[in-house]
Amino acid sequence: MRKAKSLQETQHYSAKDNAVGYLLMTPWLIGFILMWAIPAGMSIYYSFTDYNLLSAPNWVGFQNYVTILTTDTNFRQALFVTLGYVFVMVPLRLIFALFVANLLNKKHVGMAMYRVLYYVPSIIGGSIAVSVVWKQIFGNQGVIMSLLERFGIEQEYSLVGNPRTALFVIILMGVWQFGSSMLIFLSGLKQIPDALYESAAMDGATPIQRFWKITIPMLTPTIFFNLIQQIINGLRIFTESKIITDGGPMNSTLTYVLYLYRTAFTNFHMGYSCALAWIMVLIIGLATVLLFKTQKSWVYYEAQ
Repeated sequence: MRKAKSLQETQHYSAKDNAVGYLLMTPWLIGFILMWAIPAGMSIYYSFTDYNLLSAPNWVGFQNYVTILTTDTNFRQALFVTLGYVFVMVPLRLIFALFVANLLNKKHVGMAMYRVLYYVPSIIGGSIAVSVVWKQIFGNQGVIMSLLERFGIEQEYSLVGNPRTALFVIILMGVWQFGSSMLIFLSGLKQIPDALYESAAMDGATPIQRFWKITIPMLTPTIFFNLIQQIINGLRIFTESKIITDGGPMNSTLTYVLYLYRTAFTNFHMGYSCALAWIMVLIIGLATVLLFKTQKSWVYYEAQ
């Protein structure tokens, strides 16, 4: 009797706990359905249609995807620019973030203030206001052009007006926004036991040897996490290319999301832009899967 009663009470409490859990999940669940699931489903449907926001969508099957992958030269240019941005910006940002994290991983008076100051660019870096300031700095009348003239380096075009240098200006802004990666690296550095460095120092290891033999291997999970985050963020770049150069000159800074935006809200090819969006989702998914496949060969976990 006692066992039966105990089982009934357990089932009662279990059902009650489940009800409370579902109730607490309700706000998130409603937001997920209304703000993600339904829009994502509609986007998938529109990607198979010819839809211009003004008339009813016309089903065209895979025609949008075929056109994108076979004849759309702007798609190829936007993909090339975006991948080039990611391949250059992400390593530079991570290297710089790790360098600064090592400098800040010390116990000195005022170190907390320095950490906050270095993090500020990541908070404001993606804003429209900062992009406008960046455009002014590297523009015709900007500080950089004035300095080049003082040193006798004449430029026919500004750095943002030259197809050869415009993308590097945007890359430089991306590297400048290293604060979030720096904080993550700093957190990882604090998890490395000091005993490892002390033992290596007693064995005669130099600071450079300790960095390559202890810091980097112990930090590989953090590097892996930062790498995935920054690749995803890099592939989604929009504000900088839109405000600083608007994709120019000569489409040299036409990023993927900027091209998607133009297709949807300038040319009103909403169905085509939805197809572009899902191709980007696929690219991000493939990049993430490939990184996870490679982690066994270079990421070190203590539990392994």
